[in-house]
Parts: sequence; structure tokens; C-alpha cells
Amino acid sequence: MSKLTSPFKLGRIELRNRVVMAPLTRSRATDNVPNDLMAEYYGQRAGAGLIVTEGTSPSPNGLGYARIPGLFNDAQEAGWSKVAKAVHAKGGRIFAQLMHTGRISHPLNLPPQAKVLAPSVVASSGKMFTDEKGLLPLPVPVEMSESDIGDAIEEFATAAERAANAGLDGIELHSANGYLLEQFLNPGTNRRSDGYGGSAEKRLRFVVEVATAVTARIGADRVGMRISPYGPFNDVTPSYDGIEDAYAQLARSMNQIKLAYIHVVDHSSMGSPPVPRSIKDRLRSTFAGALIFSGGYDKARAEEDLAGERADLIAFGRPFISNPNLVEKMRTDVPLAPADPTTFYTPGPKGYVDYP
Repeated sequence: MSKLTSPFKLGRIELRNRVVMAPLTRSRATDNVPNDLMAEYYGQRAGAGLIVTEGTSPSPNGLGYARIPGLFNDAQEAGWSKVAKAVHAKGGRIFAQLMHTGRISHPLNLPPQAKVLAPSVVASSGKMFTDEKGLLPLPVPVEMSESDIGDAIEEFATAAERAANAGLDGIELHSANGYLLEQFLNPGTNRRSDGYGGSAEKRLRFVVEVATAVTARIGADRVGMRISPYGPFNDVTPSYDGIEDAYAQLARSMNQIKLAYIHVVDHSSMGSPPVPRSIKDRLRSTFAGALIFSGGYDKARAEEDLAGERADLIAFGRPFISNPNLVEKMRTDVPLAPADPTTFYTPGPKGYVDYP
């Protein structure tokens, strides 16, 4: 039996294999509410040991992209309950990824009265797709006040509670890829001079306070965190003085909280700079919980990292789009079907639930 398909205990839950379905934005949540189509999609992929859902906003302010789901009202909670039931009916396990987009947003994608917030008044150089007007430049965000920060922490905690109420097995805090939590971690986007910016310890503070609030609400053994050290995605500074020390400090803080896992993203397979082995090894030696690696993995490389005990679980992203039964295909060495990138973010079932 391969290590990849062997069971693993993560926090309070038993996973039937070590394959994680990585979070994949698919933009099918009409009106930001999970629906029957999404329940079918996740149910089809319940063969994964753990599914981590697409980025799900804990706040109206965090709905940066068109048609992404939220977890801040009753309709959204009910929608995620349908998804949880579909996955559990097939023996799967599922965590909701809580993703506040922060400055990676556009007002046309937000509901009325919502704001594009960030730690500092630093706009991203990228563009954002809107259903109303297509691609538009990202706006200059509003710098969060300490009151805004307190509100955001409570929003994350309440969203986690809603996830638990919906029957989801846990949540993953998205502290990667240039979204709000990483915007506080990164000195290129966090230029504050108060208690939430400046030194590495102060830049970590918001993330630690969010994790503390969330785990107090639903239990640390139901919470993971995704990070992307050295990642340039969404116009963050990929490398800076003391980066590895800062992430080691974050890992130590998560040890104190007893977080279930840390999920390390390496997008070098998509053209980003590779994440050095040094920081992965340091996280392994520092963090007491489970470690998930993701980024361009195939079965052979996954087995190698598991056998070397560099990671406990391996996340696969795009292969799950066009191979709902990915685990069984890897178990039997069946070739994988290619995906259609033109349907990655389009509404409707095409390229979403119609892969055999």
C-alpha cells in the first residue's frame, strides 16, 4: 500500500488517505451563496482524504472576486450545509477555506456598503475581473483602523462557527497568495507603524489574533492555515530580510495555539520562484502539527516527500478539476484527463461537474 493512499489522523478526524484537494476558486456561487451545483461538484470529489474548499469570504468586505461564496449569513451557511452533506454521504471530509481578499478586490464585486480594506494604503498593480465591466484596475484600498481590525477578527471567528454549524469538518485560514492575512504578514503591503506593523512580531499579530479567535470558537484541532513564503502572487514582496525567521515565529505561535496543520504553497510549477527547501525543513522542525505541501505534484513526487517524512499530506489542485476520481486513478495508475482552462471560472455546469 502506498503512503499516499494510507490513512491519517488530522486533529479529531480520520482521513482515509493523505490526498488533499487543494482550494480552487471556480466562481460558481451565484449571489455568493453555495448551491446545488457546488454540492454536486464537491460530492464528486469526496474520494480525497480531505477537501479544502475554494476561498470563502468571512465578510462582505472580503468578496473580492466575482461569484465567490461567503460564510457570513444564514443563506450561505445553509448552502454549505448542502455541500457538507454531499461530501459526508460519500465518506469524505471537508474544510472551508476562509479567504478575505483585502486589497485584491473591486467595488463592483462587493455588496453595497462593503469596502476594499487592507493593512495600508498600497494598491496592487494587477487587474480584477468584474461581471459588469470586465477587467478593471485594482483600486487603492482603505487602510484598516484598529476598529476595522477588531471587526475582521470577529468576522473570521463567526464564519468558523457558521462552518461548524453547517456540518463542515473544519476551516483553513488563507494566509497565503497575497490576500488579507498575508497582506499583514508582508512588509511590502503592511507599512503600518502601530501595533500591527513594523517588526515581524507586530506584522504577525493580526494573523495570530485571528487564529486565536477562530480556535477559541471551534477548537484548534479543526483549524489549519495556508501560507506561501517566497510567493509573489497578487503583487506581494516575495523575499525580504528575515522572512524565514518570521515564518518560523508564526509556526511557533501556531504551536502554542495547537493548530491542526500548516499548508505550504509552492507555485514554482506555474512560473513562480521555488520555495527553498530550507524554509520547508525549518517549518517541519518547528511546527508540531501536520504539514501539507502543495504545488505541481504528481504521484511519484508526492510519494517521495511522504516517504521522506518532509510532509504528512499532499494537496493536488488542477488535477482534481478534470479527474473527480483522482485518488482512484492514482491508486490504479490510470492516465489523468486534461482540464479545459476556458471553463475554470465561468458560470454553470460546463467544465465543472461534467468530467467523467
